[in-house]
Amino acid sequence: MEFNKRFWLIELLAYWEGRVNTTSLIHHLGLSRQQSSADLSAYSAQAPTNLTYDVSFKAYLPTSEFQRHFISEDVAEYLSWMQHPSAAPAPISAPSAKLANLALRLPPRKVAPELMRGLVAATRQRLRVEVEYVSLTNPKSEARVIAPHTFVNTGLRWHLRAWCEKSGGFRDFVLSRFRGVPRLLDKAQQPVEHDTAWNTQITIILQADPRLSVQQREVLENDYQMLGGQLHITTKACMVNYLLKEMQINTKMLDGKPEAQQLVLVNLEDIKPWLFE
Repeated sequence: MEFNKRFWLIELLAYWEGRVNTTSLIHHLGLSRQQSSADLSAYSAQAPTNLTYDVSFKAYLPTSEFQRHFISEDVAEYLSWMQHPSAAPAPISAPSAKLANLALRLPPRKVAPELMRGLVAATRQRLRVEVEYVSLTNPKSEARVIAPHTFVNTGLRWHLRAWCEKSGGFRDFVLSRFRGVPRLLDKAQQPVEHDTAWNTQITIILQADPRLSVQQREVLENDYQMLGGQLHITTKACMVNYLLKEMQINTKMLDGKPEAQQLVLVNLEDIKPWLFE
């Protein structure tokens, strides 16, 4: 099939959200109702076994025979679109460009569409949801009741920020560690406004490792466009740990080689309350 942005969005919504209709295409693409209806009909003509119309939902739902033609199976594609819905998608097999370039591709983390649909519904409708979750400290699946509010990209993987009834606080859940199909419950009692770490802004101050030579420090200061020899990065308090990890900053010890450490944290005391233990 030839790549088509409208077909891509139809397939993306049907696969990850479990439904698509003219209203969603009007909202996301700014199309007329007539054009949206024509696009859904055209997509169904090209992929006749993918969608079925459900009168009760007033939407097209994916069938059990659904096959992907325009999207990948990587949930990051959908989540990236959620963050930047106006960004134009790229076809799965893009033609080679004259100007050579290469982007590092990280291995996708498996997330089932049935799982994702429940989490998206709970997040958008602000519902409590019962889920099965595994972790490295508890690799056996256990039931959790959470109230999610935001999908978060930490650089290396996607998390779901949610209130956890078991721990009695807001936590980050690795998206690929959910299991089964979520069970939607009633309205959440802990809104995003109660998430202190989410609503608190923290400024991290970095500088070149002082053990480096003046010339080496100047290289790093130019790399990061530092002002006065310092780099100030403001982020949500709950993102501090992920940001430091991405910047390869160890808050507990210095690397033996300053060339490996490169940057050091200046204001450790300011961010200590927000660091993982």
